[in-house]
This record gives sequence, C-alpha cells and structure tokens, in this order.
Amino acid sequence: MKMLLIGLLAAINLTTLQSCCFSGCPDDIPGNTLTSLYEPILMDRTAFEESVSISNARNIEESGKIYVFSNKLFVNEKLDGFHMFNNQNPSNPINSGFLTVPGATDVSIIDNVLYINQATDLIAVTIDETTSTATVTKRIINTFPPLRSPDGDIAFDIPEDSVVIGWQSIFEN
Repeated sequence: MKMLLIGLLAAINLTTLQSCCFSGCPDDIPGNTLTSLYEPILMDRTAFEESVSISNARNIEESGKIYVFSNKLFVNEKLDGFHMFNNQNPSNPINSGFLTVPGATDVSIIDNVLYINQATDLIAVTIDETTSTATVTKRIINTFPPLRSPDGDIAFDIPEDSVVIGWQSIFEN
C-alpha cells in the first residue's frame, strides 16, 4: 500500500513537471508577446523645462481635476495644462486663458504659488496677470514616477534627455 501511494505521488509530480518542461511557457511561443496599445509622447528635457507659458483661452476637450482658489478657477486639461477662469461670479465664470504645462496632472495653490505635477517633475509657478506670464520659480526633477500609459505600460526606451509627457494610441496617425 505504501509503495502504491509513493508511486501515485511520483506520477503526479512527473505529470506536473512535464507540463512545465515540455509544453513551454506562453512567453516562449514566438508572436505571443504582450504589447501596449499606446506609444509614449516624448519631449526633450530642455524644451520640457521651458514649456510653461500662458496662451489665449481655449475650449475644454478632456477635463481633469478642478481647483478653486480665491476668485480663480483652474480646470486641468489632462496632460496639457490648465484652463484659467475668473470666478468672481461663480454662476458665470469667464475663461481668461490657458496655462500650458505639458504632462500636467495636478495642482495645489499656496500663497499665490501654483505647485504643479508636471510629468516627472514638481514645479512651483507664479502668474503675473498684468503681463500674462508664468514663471517657474522652482523645479524638482524626477519627483514622480514616469507617466504610465492608459493600459498601465511604462516606457522603457526613453532617451536620457527626454521626458514622457503623454501617450497616444498606436492606431492614431
């Protein structure tokens, strides 16, 4: 009886090991690789660090978070920047401009300084409304991990002097 039990356990173990050894793993089969449906949008680090600016108001296409500060309203345009509204009359906010910040996902405001998550960097920005200019007063590079694609992928082949500022579908051209 004991020999029968040992033989049965040996047969089960061999069958289990055989499925790993002889049938291979899915990643051993040519053409069976997982691929992201998105490719990274890259920006040169120097251009990225000089990209913060104010431009004319534009329509909201894909809104993200909304931030209210004093009589101002900021609406994130995902990975592109912030729509700026004069919110003195909350029942009728006026679109007053667009703060271009490639890779922007979030903002917080303390003492009239905007702290913005710009892709991998944390930046501090002041806005001069009289001249319609934005000034980056501080930048802490690589504070945040690289942006992930909508399907959760991470770009691995990023040139050293580039930053991922977004993702586009591989089917768009």
